[in-house]
Amino acid sequence: MVPRTLKQRAVDVYLNSEEQKVRWTECSEKAGVSLSKFVVEHVENSLRQEEEPDFKSRSNLWKENNELKQRIQDLSRRVRLLDTVVDKLEQELRRYRGAPFLEEHFEGVRNYDKKLIDLLKSKEIVTDEEIFSHLGIVPSDSGGASAISKQLAALESCGLVASSPRGWRWT
Repeated sequence: MVPRTLKQRAVDVYLNSEEQKVRWTECSEKAGVSLSKFVVEHVENSLRQEEEPDFKSRSNLWKENNELKQRIQDLSRRVRLLDTVVDKLEQELRRYRGAPFLEEHFEGVRNYDKKLIDLLKSKEIVTDEEIFSHLGIVPSDSGGASAISKQLAALESCGLVASSPRGWRWT
């Protein structure tokens, strides 16, 4: 006969499969405790976690994860859009700054591209391709390429840069 207090503490649990029971039994044996004690420890541990103020259930974590994924997608779209706008504004700025170098009879002050000067100063030799790439000038932008070429020619006539078969060098 089973003592009354033992019966009052008993809980019948039906697992999903025999394989699950075998798995739980093996885990309890590895832990060196009875299956009953193993289950109690894990249930109590789970309940303690849920009582903590920062605890989030799996369903809440899953929901939060999906919301974060959606936010990342939205922000990625926004970044791509802003990158496109920045690229267009930079092209417009290059065109605006390069205009004085493209006019034959320009009167006034011409401002040289600071990125161009910094690039020339930072390396021993800089090729045309490196210059155009660094400044974001695409091959189809003939006006931008022409403006940079004229800036280089003007810098060369002042003795600030020198051209060679390998590229340009700050003097």
